[in-house]
Parts: sequence; C-alpha cells; structure tokens
Amino acid sequence: MATDGHAAEPLVEHKPRGPNLKNPPLLPEDQWPTYPGFNFEILHRDQGDSDARTGRLTTPHGVVETPAFIFCATKAAIKGLTMEQMKACDTQIVLSNTYHLHVQPGSEAIRDMGGLQKATNWRGPMLTDSGGYQIFSMGHGSVSDEIKGRRGATDANPNPPSLLSIGEKGARFKSYHDGSIKQLSPETSIQIQRDLGADLILVLDECTPFHVDKEYTAASTRRSHRWALRSLNEFVRTANEGAQQQALYGIIQGGVYRDLRAESAAFVNAQPFFGIAVGGSLGASAADMYRVVDMTMAMVRRDRPVHLLGIGGVADIFNGVSHGIGTFDCVHPTRLGRHGGALVRVRHWPKSACSLAVQSSPPVHTNPRGIDTFDCVHPTRLGRHGGALVRARHWSRGGGEGQVPRASIQLAKGQFRGDARPVDAECGCPTCAAGYSRAYLHHCVRAGELVGGALLTQHNVWTMNALMADVRAAIAAGTPLEQVEDHWLAPGLRSADIVAADAMRRGGAAAAAAGDGGDGSVAATHATGVAAAAGGRSDGGGAGGGSGDAADDGSITAAAL
Repeated sequence: MATDGHAAEPLVEHKPRGPNLKNPPLLPEDQWPTYPGFNFEILHRDQGDSDARTGRLTTPHGVVETPAFIFCATKAAIKGLTMEQMKACDTQIVLSNTYHLHVQPGSEAIRDMGGLQKATNWRGPMLTDSGGYQIFSMGHGSVSDEIKGRRGATDANPNPPSLLSIGEKGARFKSYHDGSIKQLSPETSIQIQRDLGADLILVLDECTPFHVDKEYTAASTRRSHRWALRSLNEFVRTANEGAQQQALYGIIQGGVYRDLRAESAAFVNAQPFFGIAVGGSLGASAADMYRVVDMTMAMVRRDRPVHLLGIGGVADIFNGVSHGIGTFDCVHPTRLGRHGGALVRVRHWPKSACSLAVQSSPPVHTNPRGIDTFDCVHPTRLGRHGGALVRARHWSRGGGEGQVPRASIQLAKGQFRGDARPVDAECGCPTCAAGYSRAYLHHCVRAGELVGGALLTQHNVWTMNALMADVRAAIAAGTPLEQVEDHWLAPGLRSADIVAADAMRRGGAAAAAAGDGGDGSVAATHATGVAAAAGGRSDGGGAGGGSGDAADDGSITAAAL
C-alpha cells in the first residue's frame, strides 16, 4: 500500500461494488435532459469542399460565436491576467479543471464563493472538464506532449506515484496538495462540476495513450462508455434535485482505431448529450492527429456543438475547423507567453524567409543501397517558382533575415535586444497598441520580470481571438479557409503542408524498406510502426486526410500512400 508518498500500488482493477457499475442503465427517453437556457444553431456552412461552419452557442451566462478558442484557467485563474483583461482581449469563454479544483481548494469552497463565474469575476460562459484527462496525464503524459514527441512509449511511468489505480469504480489517486487519497468516479465528477457551476461540463472518461495496444484501448473505450452513462444518470438525478442549469458533453474515444472510433461515435451520438467532445489519443504526430480527427468527424452527428479536447495550435485549428469542429482548448497560447513567446502572423517574416521556408527541412530520403544517379524535376521547378536551394549555413541561429518562419517568436533571443518595434505593428492587442517594444519585452523575459510574461500572454490571447474572428468571417463570407491560413502561417507550417511532409517521410521510409522484401511487406511494417499510427489521403481533400486503408487491428495505416 502507498502510505508514505514514496511508493504506489500497482495499477490494478477495482472490483465493482455496485450492481450497475458494469451495466449502468440507459435513460428512458422520457427522462432525457432538456437543457433549458441552452441552444446551438448553425449560421453558415462552407460552400466549398470543407465541413467548416459558424454557429451560435447560447448559455445562461452568454453567447459563444463559433468557431471559438477556449482559454485554460486551469485553477480558476489565467496565469498573469485578470478576467477583465481576458474580456478586453475579446475572449468569449474560458475553461477550468475539475481535477485541480477538486484537489485545491475543493469544489465546496468554490460553491460557497458562488460558483466559478462569481469567484473569478468572469462574466461569460465557462466549461469544466471532467478530470479524466488528468487521470491519463498522471500516468502517461499529456496528449499534446505525446503528439509533440516529448514522451515515448518507453519512458511513460507504468506505476506513477500519484495515480494509484484505475478501475470500474473510477480513479484513485494521491493529492499533490496534501497527500490525501482521493477517488474520482463518474458520479463524483458530476457532483464536483455541479459545485463549480460552469455552463458546459463533461462526462468522466479515461484518455488512453497512443502506445497502448488495441485490446487495452477497446477495454478503456467501453469503460468510458459505462462511465458516460453513469455521468448522465447522475446529471439527471442532480437536475431533478434542483441543480443549476448546465449542459453535458459526451466524449468520443477509441484511440487511433477506426472501428473503435466508430463504436464510440455511435454510442455518443445515440445518448442525450447537449454537445460532443473528441478526446482520447490522437496519434503520435500532428499528421496522425489530423487523420484521426478526419475519420472521427465523418462519424459525428452535425446538429450538436463539437469540441476538440486539448488541441489548439494554429495549424490544428484550421484543420479542425475544416472538419466542422467548433471549439478548441489548449494551454499553449498562455503558457507560451509566460515563457517569453509571442504568436505572430506570416507578415512578421521577410518574404525571402517565407519563400525559402519549405527548403529548411533535411532530406527525408536516404541512400542505403548505394544508388549512383537520381532524377527529379524539383530543382528546376523550384527555381521557376521563385525558390532557391540553400545550405545549412544559410539559416541564422540568431533568428535574423534567414530564420526559418515559425508560428511564434521567442523574445528571450538576443536578436531582440535593442529592437524598438512592437511585436506586431498591426496588432490591436493592448500590449502592441501601447507600444511596448521587443527590446523591453526581451529585457523583462531575460530578467525574470513577471510583467513580461503577462504582456506576452495578453498579446497571445488577443491573437488567438483575432484568428478565430478571421475564421468566422471567412466562413460567413464564403472565403476559402486556405486563404485565411495563408495570412497566418508561412509555407511549411500550414496544415496541408504538415500532411504532405508526413506523406513524404512515409514514402521515404517505405522506399528504403522496400529493398528488404519484394512483396513490400517490410515497407508496410516499417511505415506503420509506433511512430506512424495512421496513413490516409494527402490529396487535399481537407487538411487532415484520413481515408487510409484499415489494418488488421483496425488502425489506420500508411498502406494507401
């Protein structure tokens, strides 16, 4: 038993202690929740090839125009900014975390303050997640870390010190605040979220990592379905006892497996949830994520609002919107600001850098067989279209004219010392509009002054909201999303470029492996290893792709490339 904080129990299955834990009842239709005070209507649809749409999500605390970004006030606060500053940056909705607020200060304390909106002085809609994401993160790291390659299948702790067990009853874990043992079940998750009082709340789920096998993913997905039914039953029970108006989202799981995603989507579609969230493992890379989103969204009913959990890069948003996703949440913009980073549009970069950006990656093909000659139209075609091949020495480490464009800049770099310009002269955020220079922000970041992080966070919040406003305006006006993306991201950073580069890498890996077997079986095995969970199309039919062939285990593979 883990009693001293230095050792933890093995992750073992709890034995069911109630008659309905493994067979929770379905709600009769005459008991389905009606969600008074809530409404979702679709306003515009993309007239082109994508499934992008704008909508209006009405809650008791206000309206959210979608697509929208949800900022993470994890512990009921945005680090470095007040809620008044968030509102001044055109923020529509924020999120708080059930798990963290359960640990500290406790949901009863928030309830006694009048709920999250009153406690935080946020006058607008709020969402709380269920705590299931943290159950996953304690054991395996976050989904975004997984996609960014920060953790691998071999370095996840199989017996983390905080997570004691996950079973049918729920999750049992040790509080990082006071060391006490806590239980989070579907019922307690709903009860905590009732205390917190957010408008939109989520069922409890288990978010499995990419590297677990299909058998575990299937068992976890079906357990999440049972947890969802118990969450729904508790939601109705507490509503009947006079709980405040809230709306419940179901969560689609299934990992990278097409058949499990289909099973989970069918389950969530059939239940009386107000909205739908896409959760679970989305693969080992951004390209994998796009394919999983593509295949999942093809199965989702379209009359409900759809949220993508924990993902919010600029390219990710364009990809998600093109598939009909309406809301996104991620800590990235605010965390980036606290660490000296500023989101920038493509106009930040000199044209010379943008035209050469696509040449910044190293070659993806190798020559393991001693081939003597090669042919390709690439060098001449590149020149005709204004491109130039360059050596590695072209790229400046300091981030000058030759710097490879990125979606953000790091103000701690020495190149910004003495730079009197604002982060973005055309930006309307309070930081840029007030004239704070890059040089001053550089000084604050390097000196550890908190105001630097706050000013950059303010810029990033404004920038994300401006991005979403541009997306909504484009859909309403019938402007292709690709044109908007061109204003925000340089070549090589766009969602379609990510998919194309991934296809190129897969092709190179398959070509290299093909020499080991005449039937191509080794190539297929190589291309669909741990780091390549999903294949799919790269034909421009939506940035995400995802029409790949199904492997024997139901995952999407690179066989179609």
